[in-house]
Amino acid sequence: MIELGCTSDNGLGSGEGSHLMTKRMVRCTSETMLSASEIQYLKSQHLARMATASPKGEPEVSPVAFEYDGKYFYIGSHDQSIFFRTRRYRNIKNGNTRVSLVIDDLESVDPWKPRGIKVRGTAEIVEHEGIFGKGSYLRIAPQVSISWGIEALKEGQWYSKKLH
Repeated sequence: MIELGCTSDNGLGSGEGSHLMTKRMVRCTSETMLSASEIQYLKSQHLARMATASPKGEPEVSPVAFEYDGKYFYIGSHDQSIFFRTRRYRNIKNGNTRVSLVIDDLESVDPWKPRGIKVRGTAEIVEHEGIFGKGSYLRIAPQVSISWGIEALKEGQWYSKKLH
């Protein structure tokens, strides 16, 4: 991983449970792209889970189809009338634009090998021509991504990098 203009922090502090897993946070001043392995993994997946929250903080998680163009994630619907009635759409439209997206699977169950990418960022409603044709989509601008089981790392190690 290239870390030009970045600073590292283990992200755990000294609190309870900090000994259980190593998590490396990387904060960068310039745009950092996902690795080739992470992009290849995204291309192999069709379903994600998207978390939003209402303006009052009520959480909502939904399975969604997604696309990634190298900069943004797009979430749409095969039916625009359904899209406009979803809680995720309403939560973003009503001002809580902070979102999280998880794309994951099991590479193997024996031995147990989960892998995935979690993205935190902000979403906005845009017009886009994507996997469901032309229409309204949620465009997610990633700020932090965390991946596991995709790239060769020390066993149990997680890492995070700031994208924007």
